[in-house]
Parts: sequence; structure tokens; C-alpha cells
Amino acid sequence: MKLYEEANGVKLDINGNQKEFSWNYPGDTGTEPQVFYTDVTGDGKEETVMIIQTGRGTGLSHYEIHVVNTDDLNEIKVQSYEEIVANHIETHVAKKEDGTLAITVKANGKEYNFNYGWDPAPDQKPDRLGFGGVYTYYLENQKIKLNLGAAVPGTTAYVCEFNITYKYDKAKNEFVVDQIEVIPIEI
Repeated sequence: MKLYEEANGVKLDINGNQKEFSWNYPGDTGTEPQVFYTDVTGDGKEETVMIIQTGRGTGLSHYEIHVVNTDDLNEIKVQSYEEIVANHIETHVAKKEDGTLAITVKANGKEYNFNYGWDPAPDQKPDRLGFGGVYTYYLENQKIKLNLGAAVPGTTAYVCEFNITYKYDKAKNEFVVDQIEVIPIEI
């Protein structure tokens, strides 16, 4: 497998078969793209899974994942974190008189309530958590997983992490959310 930078994305070469994709590939981010050949769809055939770091910095860690059918080089969609947040996650933040935050998270039908030990944005009035600063994909036991950080908006104060496990939906030919675990970050 070879990956080439192109003007509008990348060219993927698997065993001499080539195809161009409009993937975000920023070049050298300090982390080489990770490539796996494993059966993540459960069909008995290995897919090519690529995890590419697309951004990093203080309070920032961005990755993209791409799953490609090794035979025909067609990409299999993986639900984005934005789709998961919009359709499966609801958050609420309330400031308490003692200077802490009361946080409520509803994810995949379960509700989590916890307190965060200080208010990192005392001059702001956030009513929900912010997403998009930290999202990291990885593989575990032939399953696609995503760690998604949730912060107080306007800050890099991450108050909880969402550990998301995907499953392959054969009818849709895409990877969709299966399980969401919410882990409060202790300070």
C-alpha cells in the first residue's frame, strides 16, 4: 500500500490498483499515518483502515479515519463525530453557587450527572459542552473506536470523554455508533 499526496487530496495504491480521494492530508504532523489490514466489516475479508492525524496543538488533537474495501478501493463511510453528537449526545452545563459546574450528559439513552470542580470560564454562560478539539480514532479487537473530548466552550478545559464504539451496518454500508461510554475527567 502506498499513499501519495495530490493537489486535492491523496492517491491510494493497493497492490497496483489506484484511486484518488479528497481526504484531508496535511503532510507532516509529527505522526505518520497508521495503516491496518483487518476485517472490520465482519465479511471475512480484510479492509484497509487508515488513521491520519490532521491537526494538533495545545488542547487540540484531530484524526480522520478512512476504511477502504481492499478489492475495489471503494470507501466505506464512518459516521463523523459531528453526526454522533447531533444524533446521540445531549449535554447541559449549569453553574453552581460554589464555583463548580453541574454537568448532565445524555448519550445513547443513558443519562450521566457529575460535577466539575471549578469553572474555567467564569465570565461566560455556557449551557452545553463543546466538541471538536479532541477526537482520536483507533482500532481495538477489529472494532473502530473513537475518543471524543468534551470541553467547556471557549476553553481547553475538558470535563469528560466519550468512548465510542462503532458497528458495521451492512444495509447502509457504513459504520455507525454502537456504544457510547461517558467518562468524567477528574481534576
